[in-house]
Amino acid sequence: MKKRSNKGFTLIELMIVVAIIGILAAIAIPKFADLISKSKEGATKGGLSAIRSSLQVYYGDNEGIFPSDSLTILTTDGKYINEIPEAKLPGTGKADSSDVMTYSSMTTAGAFVNVAGGAQNDGGWAYANDDGVSNTWGNFLVNCTEEDLKDVVWSTY
Repeated sequence: MKKRSNKGFTLIELMIVVAIIGILAAIAIPKFADLISKSKEGATKGGLSAIRSSLQVYYGDNEGIFPSDSLTILTTDGKYINEIPEAKLPGTGKADSSDVMTYSSMTTAGAFVNVAGGAQNDGGWAYANDDGVSNTWGNFLVNCTEEDLKDVVWSTY
């Protein structure tokens, strides 16, 4: 007579494994979401740096003159930069945008004084294209007066 051996997992063992997986998922998912937000912030800061660099090259090529448009001249023929990158602002409720709002100056409270070109604090970018305001002319900022994940106001970068 042959003996039958029951091979496999008991119900208790399976329930313990499922509980452990649930605990690990509860810990890992919030950390993963935080990493996505941090990567979006990093992409925005990298894009800010790339555009500022292309602005400086343009400034050098044009003997001390910044662009007077909304930076479309930078992307023409890809001479300075191929395209304006998107500003990704996680946690602010603003959509990812590569729009450039032009402004002439900023108030002491940090608010933009608009030129024709967009609404303040809509996300995207802000560019000071008014050569008559020498203290802001050529500044390129994030068009957001809300805070990033480290509680720093975006428009101060």
